[in-house]
Amino acid sequence: MQFDAIILAGGRSSRLGGVPKSGLIFDGATLLERSLRAADAAGHIVVVGPDPGDLPNGVLSCREEPRFAGPAAAIAAGLGALAASRAGRPGAAAAPPFVLVLACDMPRAAAAVSALREAVAAVPGADRGGDRTDGVMAVASDGRKQPLVGLYSTAALQRCASDAARRGSLENASVFALLARLDVREVSVPPGSTDDVDTWGDAAALGVSGVIPNPGPGSGPELPS
Repeated sequence: MQFDAIILAGGRSSRLGGVPKSGLIFDGATLLERSLRAADAAGHIVVVGPDPGDLPNGVLSCREEPRFAGPAAAIAAGLGALAASRAGRPGAAAAPPFVLVLACDMPRAAAAVSALREAVAAVPGADRGGDRTDGVMAVASDGRKQPLVGLYSTAALQRCASDAARRGSLENASVFALLARLDVREVSVPPGSTDDVDTWGDAAALGVSGVIPNPGPGSGPELPS
């Protein structure tokens, strides 16, 4: 199946003392590097967040406006960057039928992405946009929905983002609000594959490491790199 990918890497990381999640380490790679690997089958990838300066060749970078405007605004920015990139390539093909939305703070997300791709591939005609649903979303083993691990219809997601922008409702909107009008299937994914890092306790539990620069009182423990 054909898809592009939007990797979200621009949150405030307030419960990590402002330390960017994208640079934390799991199994010898940064969380951003692991997200890029999880999305490596994508035709084109855009990372939404501060430009890390060392992205692989061909990977796009952009920022939501205003900065820290939330994940819905970041998804809209990523869609815009992908569309602009296609427009700038003479003879470029139309957008692929699906776009992967992936937050960069889930160190084991590759297994969830594989499950979503398998679910889409199992539907006849879905890889050509023929499925009537608007995509698939990961559901953890405890039943929690995770919209930031999802394969969504590119056209449907673009419509939702455009409608929200016209209403002025993108800034600080939730992803569930952005997706509210879509018919999205829920797909069970392997245990632990959507576990994310919100706090230093989460990081320790998942085996994610990093060092807080000049940690101050209340900023959390220094973790070994």
